[in-house]
Amino acid sequence: MNILEKIVARKHVEVEESKNLRPISLLESEPLFARSTASLSEALRSASFPKIISEFKRKSPSKGIINDSVLPENVTREYVRAGAVGLSVLTDIDFFGGSFDDFLRARKANPHIPMLRKDFIIDEYQLYEAKSIGADVILLIAACLEPKEVVDLSKKAHALGLEVLLEVHNAEELEISLCDSVDMVGVNNRNLKTFETSIENSIILSEQIPDSFVKISESGLKDAETIMRLFQCGYKGFLIGETFMKTENPGAALGDLQKTLSQYTTSKPVAL
Repeated sequence: MNILEKIVARKHVEVEESKNLRPISLLESEPLFARSTASLSEALRSASFPKIISEFKRKSPSKGIINDSVLPENVTREYVRAGAVGLSVLTDIDFFGGSFDDFLRARKANPHIPMLRKDFIIDEYQLYEAKSIGADVILLIAACLEPKEVVDLSKKAHALGLEVLLEVHNAEELEISLCDSVDMVGVNNRNLKTFETSIENSIILSEQIPDSFVKISESGLKDAETIMRLFQCGYKGFLIGETFMKTENPGAALGDLQKTLSQYTTSKPVAL
């Protein structure tokens, strides 16, 4: 059993436990459930400059502890001050050290910016969870869902007022999973079965994603030149977590990247 299979197996157990503890009627009564959501896709679609979606991430299965000495409200607030277009917060407990509490604290500190619930969605119940904690966007990972599940979950997400980021890793996943009810397509440069990364994944798939979908590149993004190269391939958003989180001050790390990106857009041609 590979890492992704272990995560999904655990997620099925976790969801069933949660259903018994917190029925949907209870989730619907949460104050944030009635909140009007903010659109990440709209913020990205007309971008004339690379936009960063900054992630709060404590640990990962491949890296172990990345940074467990910072608070989500502080890090995400500094991300926003440094120019993040959106926030991503991990809510998976067992493998990524995330929690609803992390998300809620980030939400309270940043009430208006689009926020992605970063988790492994395998059940409609989790969409209600996302809405109840103030999420604007949910992630559907093609590698752990059947095409029909992507359609059904994305339609339900829209019915709840949530946007959908479909994550793919290769051309096959893109071909069988892409549907009209997703808003954004994220290409993960990290293979979730081996956890190896390569930005060539985003470059190869860039021309296969229709322009009607907002394109986002995820994982393995460390420098401005790489981001500019992918921006020229049509990617509008760049989801970055580990690169920032492994530093002492993640918000300052984003600020430094933004400054370098500004220099590239005004003075440096980037070879494709």
